[in-house]
Amino acid sequence: MRYKKALLIVDMQNDFCPGGALGVPAGDKIIPVINRYIRLFSKKGLPVFISRDWHPRKTRHFKQYGGIWPVHCIRNTRGAGFHPKLRLPKRPIFLYKGMDPEKDSYSVFQAEDGDGIGFLSLLKVLGVKEIYIAGLATDYCVKFTSLDALRRGLKVKVLLDSIKGVNIRPQDASRAISLMLKKGAKKADYGRIVRALR
Repeated sequence: MRYKKALLIVDMQNDFCPGGALGVPAGDKIIPVINRYIRLFSKKGLPVFISRDWHPRKTRHFKQYGGIWPVHCIRNTRGAGFHPKLRLPKRPIFLYKGMDPEKDSYSVFQAEDGDGIGFLSLLKVLGVKEIYIAGLATDYCVKFTSLDALRRGLKVKVLLDSIKGVNIRPQDASRAISLMLKKGAKKADYGRIVRALR
């Protein structure tokens, strides 16, 4: 079967939720809505991609090695694990990013599955032309992933009820949303998606 739409859940990991090493304010509050999206797409037989930061201990992404971020999401640690309230589908497609110590790898288009197959290649194999994006954080990984998808000719729906921003500078998240929409992404929420997938 060739699909046209897919759900992408970005980095719903312990370290990005409140109490984590790089907690996004209220980042855990979107999980119930994300779980509804996961159930909806799974019920429709549509692919559900779930990305995660999977950093080595030494990477230029971290402050101590020249980056801007505290240490977070070290592979095989609790911080890199998915938030316990996230209800994974029966057949998730996991994507790993941030493994190259020389790159920040904000975009999921720099991620690959457990077999080393890149995200874009997986989308092509499945015939996915449109991705619905949720997760963390609006002003970094969600933004860069959305912009990369648009540059590659994909349609993008940003699920505004299931994203949250870091907001290092005030309004970073709202500016990121404005940029994504300006570049061609469409905004959506659960009610709209339920109607669209009927």
